[in-house]
Amino acid sequence: MKGHWIKYSEEEMAWLVANRLLPIAEYHTAFCARFVRDDVSAGNLHALRKRKGWKTGRTGQFSKGQVPPNKGKPCAPGKGGRHPNARKTQFKKGQLPHNTNYLGHERVSKDGYVEVSIDEANPHTGFERRYVLKHVHEWEKANGPIPEGHCLKCLDSNRLNTEPSNWALIPRALLPHLGGRFGMDYDGAEPEVKPVIMSVAKLKHAVKQVRTKTGAA
Repeated sequence: MKGHWIKYSEEEMAWLVANRLLPIAEYHTAFCARFVRDDVSAGNLHALRKRKGWKTGRTGQFSKGQVPPNKGKPCAPGKGGRHPNARKTQFKKGQLPHNTNYLGHERVSKDGYVEVSIDEANPHTGFERRYVLKHVHEWEKANGPIPEGHCLKCLDSNRLNTEPSNWALIPRALLPHLGGRFGMDYDGAEPEVKPVIMSVAKLKHAVKQVRTKTGAA
């Protein structure tokens, strides 16, 4: 009964001390058989050993080099790892995790751009593949490297559309004119207005370049 103090005779205590190193199941079975105690549970004896500070030498962990008793023994059908519910979530032979970074694997960055895994060593980790922006990768395959001082602008404002024809090569200095805060908000404009905004932005940029070269105010 919970809360009931269990008393042990001197003979019982002497036996308990002498056999304290036994595994708890054997400890309990042997004690009850010897002293005919049906009021003592294995939990009671375990608690007694803890209160007395009796060390068993067991930590509940496998020590280095120790061989598990069930090594090489398969579970019985329908048990453990062979239970139908367990098998539902087990990897099958040859199956790869869903997040395997295989060649050509794509993902979307926090900025909404598609990234693709290519056959090129990662300069930071040394891994045999690395992720690059897919729209840049595809555009450069079709048109060559992006010149210094330039970048690609998404024409339909859908960053997931990585077709090279959807990306225009523009000077980086053009971006402020196309921005939404201080520029003409290209990405927020209606599709039919976007070409006009792009033309105006290019005109403003050209005028600024001419003024810079001639020193005009």
